[in-house]
Amino acid sequence: MENQKIPYKIYLNEDEMPKNWYNVRADMKVKPAPLVNPGTLQPMTAADLAPVFCDELIAQELDNDTREVPIPDEIRGFYKMYRPSPLVRAYCLEEKLKTPAHIYYKFEGNNTSGSHKLNSAIAQAYYAKKQGLKGVTTETGAGQWGTALSMACAYLDLDCKVYMVKVSYEQKPFRREVMRTYGASVTPSPSMETNVGRKILAEHPGTTGSLGCAISEAVEVATSNPGYRYVLGSVLNQVLLHQSVIGLETKIALDKYGIVPDIIIGCAGGGSNLGGLIAPFMGEKLRGERDYRIIAVEPASCPSFTRGKFAYDFCDTGMICPLAKMYTLGAGFIPSPNHAGGLRFHGMSPVLSQLYHDGYMEAVSAEQTAVFEAAEFFARTEGILPAPESSHAIKAAIDEANKCRETGEAKNIVFGLTGTGYFDLVAYEQFNNGTMTDHIPTDEELAVGLNALPPQPTF
Repeated sequence: MENQKIPYKIYLNEDEMPKNWYNVRADMKVKPAPLVNPGTLQPMTAADLAPVFCDELIAQELDNDTREVPIPDEIRGFYKMYRPSPLVRAYCLEEKLKTPAHIYYKFEGNNTSGSHKLNSAIAQAYYAKKQGLKGVTTETGAGQWGTALSMACAYLDLDCKVYMVKVSYEQKPFRREVMRTYGASVTPSPSMETNVGRKILAEHPGTTGSLGCAISEAVEVATSNPGYRYVLGSVLNQVLLHQSVIGLETKIALDKYGIVPDIIIGCAGGGSNLGGLIAPFMGEKLRGERDYRIIAVEPASCPSFTRGKFAYDFCDTGMICPLAKMYTLGAGFIPSPNHAGGLRFHGMSPVLSQLYHDGYMEAVSAEQTAVFEAAEFFARTEGILPAPESSHAIKAAIDEANKCRETGEAKNIVFGLTGTGYFDLVAYEQFNNGTMTDHIPTDEELAVGLNALPPQPTF
């Protein structure tokens, strides 16, 4: 189809919105390894997980076989406030790069949370409300997940307790205030409010925190307060299931114009955005129906895919959560405080880890200053100030488009613009002032966490 026939923004109508989430595990030949009880080193059962997670979410977490999961009408109704989200043809970016590549991005920032996180937040809050719970607890890094969950809980009249990574709590005060505006309590983590927080602070005085620390605190609070459960914004199977709405909408929009992507790119921290974006395309790849080049882009300061180890590890620094088999840097790894965005988790989604391990996708890392160079270039060209997380994907998309300019190939490149960066202006200020620096962990630094991995299951 001729380029001029493809609009700048491809919109779907409400009737075209997906009615089912897609569970990529149903098509995986090698299923992701199960969560494991760290005490017994045996797979966790639904009964084991019940004190931590909502019942319906546990069922989704453990279901490796159901390909399509119906989206409840109440959740679809909420989605309609901001979905379907547009698929944008980046004509201005293509022209500026002088590339023959066709670049598309799925924009998930058109809601108050400013990111894709709301897709799973409303689902998890819905199931908590349906179960009759009083409230939920969670962690947040850069703040998108905490913001999204606070919005969902306000909509459903649920209490919301957020433990925010301390460095982000200090760097992103306005994100914190959005959460409070929606009724959430927000605590910098690690804190003195929990046993595990006090323990971490005693062992690491002055620590700037990590997602692993915040997870430990949120889980402790959930399990010690009746009527509460813990919810997580990334990594888990259930989250990737909910986020599949991103990829399903993307594929519907591309199919309307007969566009077949050659390269699909997503930023990778815990895996929610990447897993959601690639879901239907990976399904086609797994079923042998079509091939795509799929690229995960992670920060060089927290390189779990590119420099981590595929092994069972704790999901939290306090080591109170189940073990997950994933690419990990060790539960004790804490990213450098100069790392400005999210993507701070020490591990990666077990689903994505298995797919990466089996060769279905590739991974690259990007240094922070190069990511912000790409972010500002994109902002000046396409008119959207991107989140630092999304900007990792932008950098890789620009790199691939430049390769197309060199070879003359007109490839179709699709990437996920996970959200906006209007709450990340402290980081942009550092970049513009020339005070932003890059930190790439040494092998010796990474060895500290990797050498402390727990005993590995033998089943």
